[in-house]
Amino acid sequence: MSAEEKPEHRHRKELPAEVPSEPKASETPETPAPPVSGAQGLTGRQRLAKGLWPPRVTRPQLIVALLLFVLGLGLAIQVRSNNDSSALRGARQEDLVRILDELDDRTQRLEEEKRSLEEQRTGLENSSDQAEEARKQTVEREEQLGILAGTVAAQGPGITLAIEDKKGAIEADMLLDAIQELRAAGAEAIQINDVRVVASTHLSDADGGGVRVDGRKVDEPYLFKVIGKPQDLEPALNIPGGVVQTLEKEQATVTVTRSEKIVVSALRPAKRPDYARSSSQ
Repeated sequence: MSAEEKPEHRHRKELPAEVPSEPKASETPETPAPPVSGAQGLTGRQRLAKGLWPPRVTRPQLIVALLLFVLGLGLAIQVRSNNDSSALRGARQEDLVRILDELDDRTQRLEEEKRSLEEQRTGLENSSDQAEEARKQTVEREEQLGILAGTVAAQGPGITLAIEDKKGAIEADMLLDAIQELRAAGAEAIQINDVRVVASTHLSDADGGGVRVDGRKVDEPYLFKVIGKPQDLEPALNIPGGVVQTLEKEQATVTVTRSEKIVVSALRPAKRPDYARSSSQ
């Protein structure tokens, strides 16, 4: 029997293949660290700046911002308008009281006029002879319109306004301001020197000095004869920043005098309108 056929050799197993042992830690080669990319390489300040810009605005945030802007703009405009200087801011207490009294008087005049018209209407409705009552009211109305139109003379309480302008600094617009202020205070008839002032009156500067009123030259001193309530007319001219102060700034001498009887005698010819006709025709 050969050696390969011996029993001890028949039960022998083969060893596994050799496995290489792991190298020691000291013998392991060093590998480089992976590179840091993206936000991991930024500082805290850089990450904060990157998060804030560019801004990410949503639609609701945009609408709220727009509403806040409009609200702030409205508040700013209101504050500015409240802080604007007023012509009456520097007025004295007695001047403010006088202006309030003037406004009360204007309101009272309008109420009286309204009451007068209502009485006329009641008289026409209740009169037994409506034709005679209508004729009487027509005559009174015609007289009133004649005074306003300057076709008839008028007299009554009022004031005189005398303006001396030795330096020739007074211009037409200053006299026009005086007329408008007097009308606003309730003047019913006005005359400048010998020219009657009506609704269609116009003023302009004259060549060589002076003022033209309805085309007629009027030289200084300018004398206004005004019919109306003196207690309303005089304060209207003397309000702070009003007619008298404006004229005095031009070194003109202004005198306002109350009177119980003012006669406005200058007349204007009645002119028939070229185109206007009564709507009742």
